[in-house]
Amino acid sequence: MARIALFGGHGKVALHLERLLSDAGHETSAFIRNPDHADDVRAAGATPVIADVEQLDITALAELLRGHDAVVWSAGAGGGDPARTYSVDRDAAIESMTAAQEAGVRRYVMVSYFGARPDHGVPEDNSFYAYAEAKSAADTHLRGTELDWTILGPSLLTLEAPTGRIEIGGQGASDKGEVTRADVAAVVAAVLERPETVGRTIEFNNGDTPIEEALDALR
Repeated sequence: MARIALFGGHGKVALHLERLLSDAGHETSAFIRNPDHADDVRAAGATPVIADVEQLDITALAELLRGHDAVVWSAGAGGGDPARTYSVDRDAAIESMTAAQEAGVRRYVMVSYFGARPDHGVPEDNSFYAYAEAKSAADTHLRGTELDWTILGPSLLTLEAPTGRIEIGGQGASDKGEVTRADVAAVVAAVLERPETVGRTIEFNNGDTPIEEALDALR
């Protein structure tokens, strides 16, 4: 059994992930901003923790993370407001990495997106630009830490039923593809159990290969 700290605990991917982790016998501390979401988190098998990541400093974040075995970042501003996008998807994410190091939590899984990189190519006048910049900065920072990190890059997220099957970048996946949020959660749960994914950026979408088999092919 492991203790997982999950940022963005009421997100659609996170709620799927909480159920998977609970079924696997793990304990999840799900950080949420809105107390009204606590019942949903409990129903998914996690323990809700009211914490506004935009307002907490590194010391406070480290205190929340202490005693956990891994951190999963699945939080996001949800787009729309560039200032808040930078505040959450870049600044708070980076602070959580520093906090994890201070708390002695080495394992860190980042949910990013397929194509996140400094040369992402999104024009400045595109509404997606702030998100692309923020995620690129957070991912780049994570790669430079001493954390045992894995960065996941799912393609376009859908609300379809889980398929249990993916394709990974380099194995036929494309950033023009789609992937269900439930399958993203399943990939997060899988990499948490796989030390060999440390130091890897895994971009993926739905495909024909069972998740475990696709991850096995990375070895």
